[in-house]
Amino acid sequence: MAAEEESNSLQYTPTWVVAVVCFFFVLISLVAERALHHLGKILKHKQQDALFEALQKLKEELMLLGFISLLLTVFQGLVSEMCIPTYYVSTVLLPCKKHSEGKTPEKHFPRAINHRRRLFSTEAASDHCSREGKVPLLSLEALHQLHIFIFVLAVVHVIYCLITMVLGGARIRQWKQWENEIQGHLNDRHVDEHHTSFVQHAKGWRKTAILSWTMSFFKQFHGSVTKSDYTALREGFIREHCPSNPRYNFHDYIMRTLQVDFKKVVGISWYLWLFVVMFLLLNVKGWNTYFWLSFLPVVLLLIVGTKLEHVIIRLAQEMSEMKERGETAQVKPSDEHFWFKNPRIVFFLIHFILFQNAFELAFFFWILCTYGFHSCIMEKLGYIITRLIMG
Repeated sequence: MAAEEESNSLQYTPTWVVAVVCFFFVLISLVAERALHHLGKILKHKQQDALFEALQKLKEELMLLGFISLLLTVFQGLVSEMCIPTYYVSTVLLPCKKHSEGKTPEKHFPRAINHRRRLFSTEAASDHCSREGKVPLLSLEALHQLHIFIFVLAVVHVIYCLITMVLGGARIRQWKQWENEIQGHLNDRHVDEHHTSFVQHAKGWRKTAILSWTMSFFKQFHGSVTKSDYTALREGFIREHCPSNPRYNFHDYIMRTLQVDFKKVVGISWYLWLFVVMFLLLNVKGWNTYFWLSFLPVVLLLIVGTKLEHVIIRLAQEMSEMKERGETAQVKPSDEHFWFKNPRIVFFLIHFILFQNAFELAFFFWILCTYGFHSCIMEKLGYIITRLIMG
């Protein structure tokens, strides 16, 4: 075995093979780097500063991903030579049960066997630990699979954020027509008409908080932001921040805000990496952890949507109370309407929802490509379908 491993080492590999493989890896890396650099120049030329910063954030994530990859590669030998008692890897927190005597590993993991890495050999580490009556902490093959999963997770998260950015931008661009109409009808009568419609949100809802929250829950599914909502919120923003410029383009401001928020959500923050570690820890056979976790983003999404709709209702209620007191009705944006008077909590939940969904999809496709559809980690078919639907 030692002779065979030595014959496959770099010193016995033809130089043309090494040169060709190295050339293609360097070429692909340079093309990707130049493409990102060219995209940055385009964004700068078009004065898309927020998107340019988002691209810089993406580069930072790629650098972090590369550093994690480097650490896994450099320390894989050290980790695989760490030995622990057999009990801890055979009975404690297993994602799959150990194979019985009558079944071979090939029957359970045909794809893992067919695609086993040949570059590294785990026999040396196994022999080293077996002499001590122990087993390796993590095999080289398991390290390689973990390496691939982290890469897949980062790629899926970025793609998921890009899709969300595109869909959010498409939704906001639908409001451009409202902005143009408002710019062409800047008079009190036009504003009062929309104020009257906006205040309709508050009628009959002030008496019962339960009804108000119920209406907020169902309104998020259809017409979450109406023209009256947009007009009233626009006026409230302008009165608060730029009262001397009634023709301020509120729609452009929202688009810029979307781009700024995208810069924040495209990154994987440190606490999200902690969630990854926790999710991997809880992936225990029989717990169906990922099945139950798939409901978490949906529940949080409904809570956040309800809260944002309720903020609009609260603003309408305040306007209604102003009219009853004979005061000039106007929208007054305030952090008081958010949980703990902190809108960043809503943004944090949205960030977590995006990441959790990306994690679910990345984990599914990683298991599918690494172990196959019939792997024990895949759980039952009904759980798989439900997880995909939730995602």
